[in-house]
Amino acid sequence: MSQLLKIYEKNPDSRVVDQAVAVLQKGGLLIYPTDTVYGLGCDITKTKALEKIARIKQVKLEKANFSFICHDLSNLSEYVRQIDTPTYKILKRALPGPYTFILKGNNNLPKVFKKKKTVGIRVPDNNIINTIAKELGHPIISTSIYDEDDVIEYTTDPELIFEKWRDKVDLVLDGGYGGNIASTIIDLSDGEVEVVREGKGSLDIL
Repeated sequence: MSQLLKIYEKNPDSRVVDQAVAVLQKGGLLIYPTDTVYGLGCDITKTKALEKIARIKQVKLEKANFSFICHDLSNLSEYVRQIDTPTYKILKRALPGPYTFILKGNNNLPKVFKKKKTVGIRVPDNNIINTIAKELGHPIISTSIYDEDDVIEYTTDPELIFEKWRDKVDLVLDGGYGGNIASTIIDLSDGEVEVVREGKGSLDIL
């Protein structure tokens, strides 16, 4: 039975955080607020949950471009190849913030992602999801919640999100209205800086 739980960013209720972590640990699916749009995710180590998200998004898991939400820079560095100084400076300026950085993955990536040479990494400026990722001890897969509406690309009202998604996920966290502009995607995987998608994040950090 899916649940909608209210949670506040300034002081996330530890009981709600624990409930979200328990859902993820059991291989459940979670919808949560970020500093951009609401996201759908699961624990990166739970293959069946990853497959479920891939089915929902109608993509093959091995080809899916899911991002990882990490709680800070040190957590991020566990899953990517050694970061050079110029790249580190950009990450330090930008994170936490509304960016997805594409970096070369390392051998710590879960088995299903081993064939992928790169990984999208997020450290959102949102205390709710960062706290959950920290308590979980693993990054959380992240993919945006889209809206079928022709005008609105992303659903911003968590109650409407719950109505639409309650049959597909285990828990929806209501952290207030979400944004409707996705993250800026920047590819730093080959030593060059390539802006893949300009979104909420300013390019002044480059």
